[in-house]
Amino acid sequence: MKIFNTMTRTKEEFKPIEPGKISMYVCGPTVYNLIHIGNARPMIVFDTFRRYMTHKGYEVNYVSNFTDVDDKIINKANEEGVDPSEVSERYIAECKKDMEGMNVLPATVHPKATEEIDGMIDLITDLIDKGYAYPTEDGTVYFRTRKAETYGKLSHKNIDDLESGHRSEGHALKVSGTAGKEDDLDFVLWKPKKEGEPFWKAPWCDGRPGWHTECCVMAKKYLGATIDIHAGGEDLIFPHHENEIAQSEAANGVEFSHYWMHNGFLNINGEKMSKSLGNFFTVRDIAEKYELQVLRFFMLTAQYRSPLNFSADLMEAAKTSLERIRTAVKNLDFLMKQNSAETLTDAEKENRAKAEGYVARFDDAMDDDLNTADAISVIFELVKFINTTTDENSSKEYLKALRDEVVMLSDILGLIVEPKEEGLLDADIEALIEERQQARKDKNFARADEIRDELAAKGIILEDTRQGVKWKRAD
Repeated sequence: MKIFNTMTRTKEEFKPIEPGKISMYVCGPTVYNLIHIGNARPMIVFDTFRRYMTHKGYEVNYVSNFTDVDDKIINKANEEGVDPSEVSERYIAECKKDMEGMNVLPATVHPKATEEIDGMIDLITDLIDKGYAYPTEDGTVYFRTRKAETYGKLSHKNIDDLESGHRSEGHALKVSGTAGKEDDLDFVLWKPKKEGEPFWKAPWCDGRPGWHTECCVMAKKYLGATIDIHAGGEDLIFPHHENEIAQSEAANGVEFSHYWMHNGFLNINGEKMSKSLGNFFTVRDIAEKYELQVLRFFMLTAQYRSPLNFSADLMEAAKTSLERIRTAVKNLDFLMKQNSAETLTDAEKENRAKAEGYVARFDDAMDDDLNTADAISVIFELVKFINTTTDENSSKEYLKALRDEVVMLSDILGLIVEPKEEGLLDADIEALIEERQQARKDKNFARADEIRDELAAKGIILEDTRQGVKWKRAD
């Protein structure tokens, strides 16, 4: 497996710290609103990486945080007149719903910033003791950026050309002449409380941590001082990840992460997504028009480091393409029910061997820095192969082998291509129970038993009582 390492700007052979295991940290969202499709891209991309490495036999310890204390959360809470925790918990729950809809697996751990404050205070104390940080008279604590000799190594920026750390949204936080601040390049580790804001007690003042501090604390706690992979959107390279590296390596004296992976930007009809331009879409907006599996498929149609353009036409194309794979699976299911031949013919054995070549080519694409675009192309070639080598005379063994293969490759990408098992509606259940009762009156016990078995297979449990038939869904 080769990974493009942002730190070295080259593709490198992936070698984990511990054979067979991967420690991976992915920056999660700030939970002040429903997640947007820009948030969705890293979730889908790095979930796919995790799935593929698990498929290759690795045990992946995957940590992704929720930033649940932030100016935006506080502002939202003030607007609604509620506690900030109510806002963050609400949108964490909504985020998890969207993740489930996109078939993004839950992280091994989803730490929250507010639950890791003690660790952040300990880190800041350590940095002050080592001379890398300093408190000012008002209790603000800054990191001495110039003391981190390798600062800028991830973003490949020259420290002399840098301005103060700022969030990638473009809101500069450079504060010239701030009382006690030694250098405009120094960034905030701890800031004093303001009226109406949540705060925690610390040696310097009552307040809360800066944004850049939480991830290096969580990564060390759940994964170790040095991890295999740190990942996120390319907007996080500077200053967020750069500042994480500075703090972590100053405190721990070891390399923070061996590999850095960053996905490219998502544009809307060729423009940057922005509320002011009216082209801002949440995942929930997309779910009103499309199954979220279509969004996942769309996100994987480009190699993750490439910019990706979102449009209605491209989503329609993704919908059609995903349905093409699903149709192939449905056709195989139909043929398997119709055909009676059980074992492979000689011609099918040859074709089965050819089909295995698609798996190898799929792996080659994924091993080349997670090239999901090429991997999807291989799946479509396999679909074409399936459509041209199967018919009503194919053996069940051959049909099942091809079905297993296309489902497996799709599943690695997190794509659900098997037909959904449709659940019974309450009205359908009542109708079948009524039919069963009539069958029993007619002494058609075979049909009555058949209906009971059919309902049981759907998870419906019947209980015959003096008051009539009662039913419940199995847990």
